[in-house]
This record gives sequence, structure tokens and C-alpha cells, in this order.
Amino acid sequence: MKSTVLATLVASAAAFAPAPKVSTTTALNNIWYEFVSTAIAQLGFFDPFGLVSDDDQENFDHLREVEIRHGRCAMLAVSGWLTTAAGIRLPGMEDAPFGFKALTMEGLPADVRGTVPLTLMTVFFLTSFMQDIGKSDFPGDYRNGLFDFGWDQQTEEWQRSKRSIELNNGRAAQMGILGIMVHEQLGNLNDIGLPQP
Repeated sequence: MKSTVLATLVASAAAFAPAPKVSTTTALNNIWYEFVSTAIAQLGFFDPFGLVSDDDQENFDHLREVEIRHGRCAMLAVSGWLTTAAGIRLPGMEDAPFGFKALTMEGLPADVRGTVPLTLMTVFFLTSFMQDIGKSDFPGDYRNGLFDFGWDQQTEEWQRSKRSIELNNGRAAQMGILGIMVHEQLGNLNDIGLPQP
């Protein structure tokens, strides 16, 4: 058992080893190198599967928008899981379980079980309206020219930094919620310091 854990730790540490510098000259690398390198400064332009090797700007923007959208949903998912795991509930839902057990809502009154369809409708609503309708300044900008909240008054460097922070937090949240879901199904969340539902 200990050797398995040690082997896993060594393998996971190797995943974060610095990659060798490779000199590339494609147009896409030149256009997006600065933005991508601020998101992953140690790796630079990292595309092991060649998803954007065709220099298609539209494809790159689509993939970045999808990555940002998934990251935002994952950040909400991790926050929601940790909130309910801490025992925080809405009034009337004190007995509701958390984790995957929350989807069944067994033994709870019908009005509490009604929150599952409400949650699914909320997801549908967010998916329907989190769209770029052509007035965005960058991939994942869903303001669509309707509101500003002071974003446009900030410097380009500040905006790039905040976008990179959001990108990295989204990537971490995607890995985090995936890990929580896997370990919940394995039944060993207690082993990694989280409560098992």
C-alpha cells in the first residue's frame, strides 16, 4: 500500500516538472504566446494534443471560451460542494444530504425534492444565456457590451492578469471537482481530509 502511494506521488510530481523549451514559429504561437504564458508561465505555449496547431484563430477562441465556461461552472461546483459539506443549508433543507446523495433526496418532503428540477432549470438558464452574441472583447466575455462594472477603465496589463487568474482558478477547480467526485464514489474522501457523505 505504501509503495503504491509513493509511486503515485512520484508520478504526479513528474507531471509538474518543467518542460524543455521548444522554439516554434507558427502565427498562433506568436499571437497568443503572451496570453497563454501568463496563464502557464512555466510551460509557455503547451498544446500536447495539437488542438490548435492549425493556426485557426476562431478555433482557438472557441476552445478558450469553452475552457473558461467550464472553469466558471467548476468553481461554482467546488464552492457549492464545500458549502453543503460544511453543513450550510437553506431553511427547510437542513436534512438534505450533500454530494451525489443530494440528487436522490430520499425521505425528504416533496417541496424539498422539488429543488432538483429547479436546480436543473437554473443550469439550463445559465447555459442558454451565457453566450457570446458577437460583442465580446475576448473569449469568455459575456458582458456583450451591456454592462462594464469598471472593467474597461482598467489597464490592459491588469485585465490580462485577472483573465489569467480566472483561467488558472478554473483549471484548478475542474481538477478539484473531478477529484472530489472520484473520491466520493471510491468512498475515501475522509482520507484526503474531506467529509464523506
